[in-house]
Amino acid sequence: MMSVQMAASLRVIVVLVCATAIAVVDAAAGGVRVGLTRIHSEPGVTASQFVRDALRRDMHRRARFGRELASSSSSSSSPAGTVSAPTRKDLPNGGEYIMTLAIGTPPLPYPAIADTGSDLVWTQCAPCGKRCFKQPSPLYNPSSSPTFRVLPCGSALNLCAAEARLAGATPPPGCACRYNQTYGTGWTSGLQGSETFTFGSSPADQVRVPGIAFGCSNASSDDWNGSAGLVGLGRGGLSLVSQLAAGMFSYCLTPFQDTKSKSTLLLGPAAAAALNGTGVRSTPFVPSPSKPPMSTYYYLNLTGISVGAAALPIPPGAFALRADGTGGLIIDSGTTITSLVDAAYKRVRAAVRSLVKLPVTDGSNATGLDLCFALPSSSSATTSPPATLPSMTLHFGGGADMVLPVENYMILDGGMWCLAMRSQTDGELSTLGNYQQQNLHILYDVQKETLSFAPAKCSTL
Repeated sequence: MMSVQMAASLRVIVVLVCATAIAVVDAAAGGVRVGLTRIHSEPGVTASQFVRDALRRDMHRRARFGRELASSSSSSSSPAGTVSAPTRKDLPNGGEYIMTLAIGTPPLPYPAIADTGSDLVWTQCAPCGKRCFKQPSPLYNPSSSPTFRVLPCGSALNLCAAEARLAGATPPPGCACRYNQTYGTGWTSGLQGSETFTFGSSPADQVRVPGIAFGCSNASSDDWNGSAGLVGLGRGGLSLVSQLAAGMFSYCLTPFQDTKSKSTLLLGPAAAAALNGTGVRSTPFVPSPSKPPMSTYYYLNLTGISVGAAALPIPPGAFALRADGTGGLIIDSGTTITSLVDAAYKRVRAAVRSLVKLPVTDGSNATGLDLCFALPSSSSATTSPPATLPSMTLHFGGGADMVLPVENYMILDGGMWCLAMRSQTDGELSTLGNYQQQNLHILYDVQKETLSFAPAKCSTL
């Protein structure tokens, strides 16, 4: 929901409370299929308006995320009593993809923002009163579900117990953990528990997994864009991927102009099985910094960019991750538009501009994108990108080339075609956004520490 790049840092302040401890059942690995719906994909919202809204969210996230990274790098450690992680919630209507799963017994449908840039799984819980945001589904009530448990101190996922151990203390037996997550413009708080989660849209492919650690929030601020909470898919132990012991997950994002088809998220062996055709390329993840919020991100080694057959003269190391945790490039499902350090963006911009024979216009005010081309008012081919443009190739470590067709890096907005990338201050974090990931099946193998990808028609996956 927040762009990884513009993600705000989430601070989880933990308080020890006594309660009854229970044993956590390890989540078994298995194949899980979940549909993903873009926000604003409902009827009545034009593709152009959807794009503008997504770009506006990206701009706000970008500004706030830069401040968070500066704060993180200037501090040698987190404040006492806090655990840090990023969150995607930073604007009303923040978050780009919503997935639906079910929680409790009997299972209650739970629409949640899918977020590769954070770890915590949480939903609003009754009683919630006036301090919760409105959501489309009924509130989950832990007192009505016989499978709900307070997360025990002995669990490796108990934030309070982890904090106590860091402080050299022993948490009291049977403790429960209350959290208060604050972020940019809002917050959510509640009790850390465990519950049975149900995945799959039809009875034939449903999978029930007990003992998933999650946040049961009974107070929150703002609106979370038609969801009831968030599902973290990051690299930390609290993320859904880690808890399922899935080892891998993948997604395939349908084109922005396709407002009828759903995208797909696969967890476990089904993710690798679906990516078994020709044209698969793989690149190793770059080890993440140990300090949050950067520790949860999926970093890649981007070594160069070509437009057509021409390799661009990008300075060596432009996307290098520095020892202090600055720089680098991450891949994120929650950021719409790719951002590149300025030294690289200038080369990409110049190459695209030189190939398009249309009047140049600045779309910054309308879209936040500074390179746009005005289409002739008499043109009937407004849905096709400029014919003079070739594909763009992102060169990753290990020889993995990601080929982007023109429609994955040029974006139509009204009467303009715009370069769907933006500049980032040199040395700051760059992000590969979801617009560039359209119609690519992308596999995150967290066990082998690799990212694999191949062209796909995602509407048919």
